[in-house]
Amino acid sequence: MNLLLVLFPILVLAGGGVVLMMVDAFQKEEGQLGMPTALLHFVAAAGALALWQRGSPADGAAAVAPWLTVDRTGLFFAAVISVAGALASLLAGGYLAEHKLDRGEYYPLVAFASSGAIMLAQSGDTLTLFLGLETMSLGVYALTGFRRSNPRSVEAALKYFLLGSFAAALMLFGAALLYAATGHTDYAGIAQGLRVGSDLAPEAAQIAAVHTRMGIFAMVLVIVGLGFKVGVAPFHMWTPDAYEGAPTSTTAYMSVVVKAAAVAALMRILLVVFGDAGSASGTAGWPALLAWLAVLTMVTGNLMALTQTSVKRMLAYSSIAHAGYILLGILAAPREGVGLTAQASVLFYLAGYAVTNVGVFAALALAGRHGAEAVSFDDLAGYARRHPAAGMALTFFLLSLTGIPPTVGFFGKFYVIRATLDAGYTTLAVVAVLNSAVSAYYYLGVIVKMYMRDPAPGAPQASPNRSFYLVFTILAAGVMVLAMGASPQRWLALATEAVTPVTAAAPAAPAAPAAP
Repeated sequence: MNLLLVLFPILVLAGGGVVLMMVDAFQKEEGQLGMPTALLHFVAAAGALALWQRGSPADGAAAVAPWLTVDRTGLFFAAVISVAGALASLLAGGYLAEHKLDRGEYYPLVAFASSGAIMLAQSGDTLTLFLGLETMSLGVYALTGFRRSNPRSVEAALKYFLLGSFAAALMLFGAALLYAATGHTDYAGIAQGLRVGSDLAPEAAQIAAVHTRMGIFAMVLVIVGLGFKVGVAPFHMWTPDAYEGAPTSTTAYMSVVVKAAAVAALMRILLVVFGDAGSASGTAGWPALLAWLAVLTMVTGNLMALTQTSVKRMLAYSSIAHAGYILLGILAAPREGVGLTAQASVLFYLAGYAVTNVGVFAALALAGRHGAEAVSFDDLAGYARRHPAAGMALTFFLLSLTGIPPTVGFFGKFYVIRATLDAGYTTLAVVAVLNSAVSAYYYLGVIVKMYMRDPAPGAPQASPNRSFYLVFTILAAGVMVLAMGASPQRWLALATEAVTPVTAAAPAAPAAPAAP
């Protein structure tokens, strides 16, 4: 029973996906499964929060260790993934029906992908890391190409699949190198194996040096593989096409669930497997690599977003820029005295970004009645004057992405930048502030179009999709954005509590094989 309890969020979503398949097979009308899928995700989130409150059963957590790490960090990400998946499912219930795409196979794919995302976020072994990654990715590939008659959707799915498969292969190669160097696949065992070299006899120094080089190469491969899923430049090439070609409900889902799961896995690997002083050195370790990637990601995302005329492509590049801000919190985590604050700032940022981004895509879907869907900036010209409530909803979430108080977007950026400053990375903090200022230009550009521009004569005009599902999604996301923005310290305290086990001593692992 305790084993079932610790696996509850994953089992609910995976088992629920099977039930949804059966329901779709026997019901008379296709689709109409958005609400049941959302309820499955809410139940999974409630289960994760209940485990948080009561504490995971020790024998149940031990039974799944080291393959899964059911600690408070993992439960936090399980709750975030489940809530984001629930909101995206509700969004799909309104969007797909309006655009004649409401087919039953969509919702089991969402449920299976969410179960894989939670497995990825809680993975404590490279085997479950790969299993969770592929379970999540295969579902999202199919969801991206769900608009089968649309060439852009098919192209987006094909690009995403090919590039994603290549990135997964790189990560798998990195995991194989770690196994070759240490004889372990679990994170704690790999970490212990990589630290053995300093105690070896002089005659074994050459072997230790080879293992060290293999560990460094493996670390780079793992960062590249997971950086692809996070949307880190220069591994971001799939993002604009996938965001634009996929149905808006899928875009909302992948922008938050995939990113949150990949960030969780990246954090755990870097802080546990490569958390030693040498690997986590700010001058020669992975924080130095992440610093360059963060700058490149923020600059690339924001500058490319400035040139876009498509709203979804602009939000795609915006998502890339946000990945850069998240990297700042991760690279600050190894610094002494800043670790908990930096990790908590990443969790807070992801939670706030999840509800904000689902909200902005729901508001964009609301401006997308069949035959009058908002695609470009010009399609939204005068939209807020014609439809004040719908325009206000989109404006609200865009302001949160910009980082305007009292929304959660402001405090998310504030905490990450403060952690970066506390870690001594002043230049990176300045770069982040400047990039945030640049992002205001294209976010506010949409608002200016909606309120201060008139549509060109004969040009298509966005018209609201009056769906209960979309309205409920917008209201739920808006309440969460305001609640987190109104009491940020409370939510940051929860995030700090969640990451505390990450910095605790790693569980005992089998001894690494002795060097010959």
